[in-house]
Amino acid sequence: QVQLVESGGGLVQAGGSLRLSCVDSGRFFSNYAMAWFRQAPGKEREFVAAINWSGSRTFYADSVKGRFTISRDNAKKTVYLQMNSLEPEDTAVYYCNADRRGLQVTGATMEPQKYDYWGQGTQVTVSS
Repeated sequence: QVQLVESGGGLVQAGGSLRLSCVDSGRFFSNYAMAWFRQAPGKEREFVAAINWSGSRTFYADSVKGRFTISRDNAKKTVYLQMNSLEPEDTAVYYCNADRRGLQVTGATMEPQKYDYWGQGTQVTVSS
């Protein structure tokens, strides 16, 4: 069973940066495709970024493309989200998840409704 714990959120000014981490606290680590999502109050959870098993392929929502970078360190069982040039619109609780369907990123990987489990997330607040 995969257990994911997000961390690294905080309060920053617009234009600032944060790096989020998502660590697998489960007993075993598998090289699943991974994804980051976010949810602002009163809004639906939305896709942010995804990465395949090796980190060789990445995918981003248009809203964060060019500003955010997803990466992974399988030896540390951790996925990262480097967020630069943060904007107030980025304010949300950020969640990571593992696509247990397999190694590659698919359309389903990027669909929040395809996941049954969510961790506590980490709050990112960007002030103007």
